[in-house]
Amino acid sequence: MSMKLKIITGSTRPGRVGPKIAGWVVEAAKAHGGFEVESVDLADYNLPILDEPNHPSKQDYKHEHTKRWSAVIGDADAFIFVTPEYDYFAPASLVNAIQYLYKEWNYKPAGVVSYGGVSGGLRSAQTLRDLLSTMQVMPLPQVVPVPFFPEFIDDDGKFTSNEKMEEGATTLFNELSKWATALKTLR
Repeated sequence: MSMKLKIITGSTRPGRVGPKIAGWVVEAAKAHGGFEVESVDLADYNLPILDEPNHPSKQDYKHEHTKRWSAVIGDADAFIFVTPEYDYFAPASLVNAIQYLYKEWNYKPAGVVSYGGVSGGLRSAQTLRDLLSTMQVMPLPQVVPVPFFPEFIDDDGKFTSNEKMEEGATTLFNELSKWATALKTLR
């Protein structure tokens, strides 16, 4: 049985580069071959600031946008979050999307591909991993940072990884596969 990996683009900001970097992650994950890969762009879901009247752990959703988001996340076996660093933190759009749900995240592993300036978004990755752990997600310690990301985007807007990013991604996919297999027994 193939494991389902959802690669989530976390920024919804106009002019964002997240989809370019996520596109590389999707292609690398498909080439890895260990998962059925789906790209999930938060911008396609238009989630307002959490507006459900009941706690997410009840899964008693009233709004269609929440039901749609729940269905997309619920059938995943693993996640990779592609996130920028905004003010040393993950984007509010991503934090909000995670907090919309609870049980749909439980007992699944997650990796992070972060991008930013000199830190490559690692501070954002750390805050995101902290949040994920409170959702019963197993955030992997392996993070693939993309420092000075504009240097990897050509004039046509295409992102091109380097050897270290590719090595990091392969390690991340391998670890996600192990954890996803093990955690499936808890669900």
